Amino acid sequence: MKKIASLLSVCALALGLTACGSDNASTKTEDKKELKIGATTGPYADMVNEAIKPGLEDLGYKVEIVEFTDYIQPNKALGNDSIDANLFQHKVYMDNFAKENKLKLSDLIIVPTAPMGIYSSKYKSLKEIKDGSSLALPNDPVNLARALKVLVDEKLIEVDPDVDPLKISEKDVTKNPKNIQFKPLESAQLPRATESVDLSAVPGNFALAAKMKLEDALVLENMPDLYRNVVAVNTKDVDAQFAKDIKEVVKSAEFEKVIDSKFIGFGKPEWMK
Repeated sequence: MKKIASLLSVCALALGLTACGSDNASTKTEDKKELKIGATTGPYADMVNEAIKPGLEDLGYKVEIVEFTDYIQPNKALGNDSIDANLFQHKVYMDNFAKENKLKLSDLIIVPTAPMGIYSSKYKSLKEIKDGSSLALPNDPVNLARALKVLVDEKLIEVDPDVDPLKISEKDVTKNPKNIQFKPLESAQLPRATESVDLSAVPGNFALAAKMKLEDALVLENMPDLYRNVVAVNTKDVDAQFAKDIKEVVKSAEFEKVIDSKFIGFGKPEWMK
């Protein structure tokens, strides 16, 4: 009997320790006070540093900013828990990347975003565009669609109305009266391309990283919220306290003040209007 009682005691202790371990695991995320937030080098790393980090620190967090120079590693680092959140992408890109790479990512909140612009070192107005002008534009499908939509909005081209605006490509162009010559390039090359082509459609973050001014664009896109950048987290962390606190900070008056003073020209999402 003593052996049985002893065995039961050991089992109870083991179960207790297991339960405690389980409790610790379940509260680990909730108790997290050290955060690593990833962002691409340039305006969005600056936004985390100047507009988000101070608010989180006021809430008792220690925040480390991890900077990336591409659009691949920030999501991979998030997916393997090397970082807790990231800021660099819009929801369309995030959803496509997550699906292709079998990740479970979710958007927390939309933030003010630098719009894509059409830049030129040759023309001072879109009205000056001559027949056969060359236009460099992003070669990835999502940003290509954005660039073509700017041209549609400016009545420079027409596209098949039956095609999803988020998926339009060069093959969907039905009218091109100026005979614009499209030159697809990697987005990072587009700022430099303004010197070698007549026009260049440059996503806002790449323009700012290259020290280009948003106000120097011939035209800026009328950006829908779907294309504005989001703070992203792993889906398992959506309801974690740190995720709720990030949203609280972004929704604060202090955050908006920093945006208004240091991120001039960034288009605000609908929830901020």
